[in-house]
Formats: sequence, C-alpha cells, structure tokens
Amino acid sequence: MNLWTYRRAFSWGGQQYLVCIETGFKRMRTRLLLGTQELARDETELMGEKLDYRNHLLNHVGPSGESLEVEAGWVSWWSAGIAVRVNGQPVHHSHPGRTICWPAWAHHGAPSEQHQQRLREQQERDRAQWVRNKPSIIVDVALGLLFFAVSKLTGNLTTAALVGAGAGLAVVVAQRFVKADLLGGLALFGVFTLLLSAGFSLWFQDERMVQLKGTWLGTFIALIVLTDALLNRGRYFGQRMARYIPGFPVNPQRLAGGIAALGLTMASLNLLATEVLSKDAWLIYTTFIDAPLGIGLTLLVFRFARERTDAA
Repeated sequence: MNLWTYRRAFSWGGQQYLVCIETGFKRMRTRLLLGTQELARDETELMGEKLDYRNHLLNHVGPSGESLEVEAGWVSWWSAGIAVRVNGQPVHHSHPGRTICWPAWAHHGAPSEQHQQRLREQQERDRAQWVRNKPSIIVDVALGLLFFAVSKLTGNLTTAALVGAGAGLAVVVAQRFVKADLLGGLALFGVFTLLLSAGFSLWFQDERMVQLKGTWLGTFIALIVLTDALLNRGRYFGQRMARYIPGFPVNPQRLAGGIAALGLTMASLNLLATEVLSKDAWLIYTTFIDAPLGIGLTLLVFRFARERTDAA
C-alpha cells in the first residue's frame, strides 16, 4: 500500500526527468521517468526477512553514453530527496546541504536474527488483526451504503437514519449469536452515529440535524482529544492511538493535537458541505468523499506526529 509519493524533477541534456519516491508501510520504491517511460527503478522492503534500510540508486545510460546516477532517500524525518550525478559528477541536488540517509530511528545495516523474528511475529499479528477486523469493516461500509441507498430511494434523510439505526441495532443483536467480530473498530462507531442521527432527527423534527451530526460529534470528540493534548501531553488518547501506528516512534502530544485538528477540520468541512451543497450533493460527499479525505489527512497527521529523533 502506497502512503505517499514524493516527486522530484530535474533537467539533463535538454530533457526533463522525474523521480517518483513511493513510500509505504511495507515497501519503498523509486522510479526514474522520462515522460511516461520508466528508465530505472529500485525498491527495498521495510518489513520481513528482506528488510533493507538503504538509499536507492538508479542508473541510466544516456544517448551519448553518459552515465546518469540518481540517489534517492530521506533528507529529513518527513521528506525525501534526490542527488543526481553524471559520470560521477554532481549536477543536481533537490535539498542542497542535506545528506540523503535514513533517519536515526531506522535500523541501519542488516537486521539481526532477533530483529527478523520480531518482524515475523509482528506480521503474523497484523494478519490476524486483519482477519478479525474484516467483518467489522464490511459491516461499517454496508451501513454507510445502506444510508446512501435509502436516502436516494426515499429522498428523506430522517427515514434513512431510522432504517440505518434499525440495521445497526440488528447487527448488535446478531453479534450475540455469531463468533465473528461485527462491531470492532469503526463499525460500532458507525452504529452509534446512525443512532445519533436518528435521535437528532426525531428530537428536533428536522432532517437537517442528520446532516449536522458529523459536525456536532466531530467537534465534541476533537475537543476531548485536544484537552488531552494540551493539559495531559497526550498521555491518554495520544499514547493509545500511537499503538496503531507501525514503523516509527510517535510523539503522543503531537499525535493527539493532530487528531484533534483533524476532527475539527472534518467537522468544519461537514458544516460547510451542509450549508453550501444540496441535500443530494451532501449525501455523495458524506458517503464517498468524507472517509477517503479523512484517511488522507490522517496520514499527514501521522507524519506530523512522528518523533523527531534525528538531527534533520
């Protein structure tokens, strides 16, 4: 899974080249492109027995026989860069004055057998966790699609919220009779928000409250997490959320603060969508745009929260 792609362009021989540094949890890949043509690539594994923390080297021979070498890697705890050499002579550096190397939190060199064993055990735990979480993820997606479908068919958000709440309660009842975890993670949160939507709509007799439930709930949770960040240095929510971020150490206070800012941002966007968009457009936003946007911003929060342990 690719989390982020750094794009670094440079010119050589009158042509424009592009280096794409693709980073993920399990793998890091660098590609050298001329237009749409891939000239070279290098990749390393970040987990498992083939774990390899090193800079990437891409080599290409130009039309006149010149040797083009691109070195790519981290230049700080949050950014990646390139150094370009032609026949061994430097011609371009994306971050002058910065050394391209893995930050201090990385395990330099070949991993020990003990470290490899820990990685294998972690991979087994990750696979087991995915198997446990898959039913609840399916339930969460299904409830969201049900809300969307009923809203489109009836044209009434209150009806959709009530049907969704009923389906959520049915899942809660079904959980008592099945072994699979139907309510883990976000599924239980999804059921709660559907019940909240139905409650808001019935109490205020206004389906617009269904639209605003994300704003009210997001703001409420964000303020609680922000309080932990400001008054408790993230030692409650920040430390607990940090357990779910693999691969690098995290500053709990920065993580809690980032999550709080994310919550307030998503709450504000939902409020803006409610005020500006039509009901149908808001429905598309909350079903198909809100979640992917939240995931993308969450990855940025993870980068912001990464513990700065190296000089860069």
